[in-house]
Amino acid sequence: MLGLILAAMVYAFLFGALARFALPGPDPMPVWLTIAIGFGGTLIGSLIVFAIEGRHTRDTSWFGIASIVSAVGLLILYRKFVQKRPIWGKDAYRFPERGFGVEHQRERLRKVGIDPDQIGTGQPLMVAQPGLGQPAADSTHDDPGDPTENPAHYLGLLEELHDSGVLDDAEYSEAKTRLLEKLR
Repeated sequence: MLGLILAAMVYAFLFGALARFALPGPDPMPVWLTIAIGFGGTLIGSLIVFAIEGRHTRDTSWFGIASIVSAVGLLILYRKFVQKRPIWGKDAYRFPERGFGVEHQRERLRKVGIDPDQIGTGQPLMVAQPGLGQPAADSTHDDPGDPTENPAHYLGLLEELHDSGVLDDAEYSEAKTRLLEKLR
């Protein structure tokens, strides 16, 4: 029974992640929301296949396809009604302002010196300045959020943000270079 539950969670996470990959732009959200979108997509997709083919269908590939398409549909609804942002176009690449986990991701970006409002605009990313939500650091580096105090941690955060699609290659390189310049 536990194995069945774990397998269902893994499949739900996979379908939710594929839905996030299918739409352009960053989708910062907690793991539980990715699993919920994947699970909802699996449930809706299975119901659609059962409605069309009946309970005794032999071709199980339709379940996976319908689940992924349904998960994409749920993610579109999440973007449209919760995040209130476009699904396609250049504004879809902007970092969202609302949604589950968005404020946490925005804070992480600010800590590594990236203004989240500059992501997806085509403008160079700005180093966090006082007034952008980051307190001013004094010259003694007493601020625990100062990237120069623990550069390995912040380089890891940058890499994680790059791997999750929040930062593209150019933004990642620029932020990494800026952090390394501060260390000199």
